[in-house]
Amino acid sequence: MSRRFQDILYWPVYALFSLLSWMPMWLLYRLSDFLYCVIYYIVGYRRDVVRDNIEKAFPEKSVDEQRKIEKKFYHYFADYMVETIKLLHISEEEIRRRVQFVNAELVDSYTQQGRSVILLLGHYCNWEWLTSFPLWLHLNDKIVTRCIYSPLHNEWFDRLFLRLRSRFGLGGITMQRTLRELLRYSQEGKASITAFLSDQSPDWRSIHHHSTFLGRETAVITGYETIARKMDMVLIYIDTEVVKRGYYKATYRLIEDDPVSRPQFEVVDKYIEALEQTIRRTPHAWLWSHRRWKYTPSPKKDV
Repeated sequence: MSRRFQDILYWPVYALFSLLSWMPMWLLYRLSDFLYCVIYYIVGYRRDVVRDNIEKAFPEKSVDEQRKIEKKFYHYFADYMVETIKLLHISEEEIRRRVQFVNAELVDSYTQQGRSVILLLGHYCNWEWLTSFPLWLHLNDKIVTRCIYSPLHNEWFDRLFLRLRSRFGLGGITMQRTLRELLRYSQEGKASITAFLSDQSPDWRSIHHHSTFLGRETAVITGYETIARKMDMVLIYIDTEVVKRGYYKATYRLIEDDPVSRPQFEVVDKYIEALEQTIRRTPHAWLWSHRRWKYTPSPKKDV
């Protein structure tokens, strides 16, 4: 899609999303019920990928149990879509009511010491709503909050998601500039709290380690550990749960506060293990439509 066409399309579609975002959640969930039927039964969006992933992750489950997870995933995916649209105009009061962060004092305890923190999370529950985490922390002008992102190929959606993620004070850094920006904050005497969505497949040129994830040898992203080692940053996992439809609980859990002393990739493995436990607890809330296992592990890399 050309840049000019995206520019023409952006404002009318944004206006539609903006209008929808003013709707009450109960009405948006009726829209979600309709979208679920379209996405699952009519379009069949990536159903082969989703089915294959679930079957291989849960071989111990019966076909009926696997299909139940599959259908619940698509229904939840439709919820994610309308909830994300709601983020355009959701109030601070409502987002606080719908997303509860537990153990936020863990993060505060490190930033008050001048330590910088990496927050690790996956594409689980509504990760877009988790961008509200700055609302729950004690921040000042010596603490910056950021999320790492890869610019989307579609510039329209890239602009939209940057707008959504900045609603509650969270800035963005591209992956390519991450280390440079975090070093700059450190030189300026600022502590940083940086969120990494780190459950997707790495670029094949950046595969340095494989972990066992959902029963399969999996190429994993390791850059956050490398940065944490270079800058002596604390790594904390956001363990998210679906409380009920449209309500979440996100608990901060320490992964490592002394990464320099740990064996290489131990931090990565601890995060992957924590994420797997979260997924197995409530499987349908993970993004199963990821093409997560693109690359066959190289025996040389596993030695």
